[in-house]
Amino acid sequence: MKNTVVVKSFPNGLALYLDEELEFDVLLRQVAEKFRESDPFFRDAALAVSFEGRQLSFEEESRLVWTIMDNSRLNITCIVGKDEESEKIYGRALDDFYRKQEEAQTTGQFYRGTLREGQMLETESSIIILGNVCQGSSVMAAGDIVVLGSLQGSAYAGGNGRPGHYIAALEMTPQKLKIGDFKYITEEKRRWPFLGKGGKNSHSNKQPQMAYVENGRIILKPITKESLTGTSL
Repeated sequence: MKNTVVVKSFPNGLALYLDEELEFDVLLRQVAEKFRESDPFFRDAALAVSFEGRQLSFEEESRLVWTIMDNSRLNITCIVGKDEESEKIYGRALDDFYRKQEEAQTTGQFYRGTLREGQMLETESSIIILGNVCQGSSVMAAGDIVVLGSLQGSAYAGGNGRPGHYIAALEMTPQKLKIGDFKYITEEKRRWPFLGKGGKNSHSNKQPQMAYVENGRIILKPITKESLTGTSL
């Protein structure tokens, strides 16, 4: 029988090779089973992860991360693009994650769930949200904010006053961003479309994006190998 889910581990991360033809819900069940069986091996490790072998939407990537963490004690720190040099990029992503936590003098937090209209999440540390931040909701953090889903509401990072904080999301279409003392308010229904090849708007080929402060203003750009080199995530 064909092995539809293959997990390859590196010192700082995991690569999941996924069958491209299997129905996604069936694939999720097999991923859940794989990580339940492997839980004693991974325990409470914090790792980066990449998904190989099939095209995935942001929602599917988020559901995969949820499935892994719900069926193991793993903490997924970030999702790495499959075209990167896996072992090196895993190490850099994890090192940057821990460095940020040390700078903020905090262990950071994970939040599993979607923030819906009217809800607010506030923390005195950095936070990774495994879910969406919907329109009308908000998240505030003393450190950094990472959304493994869609950021459509408001986000405020860097409340501790330290420089160098950022906000990152798998899909970045926020109503309002604030990093430290710097604000960026977007126009409704015209909020940061991702420009695909040729400069055309692309809804189906969006990339994870990050916002950070540079030269006194908030900059937004896709997360790439180059952006990881100089900035966390």
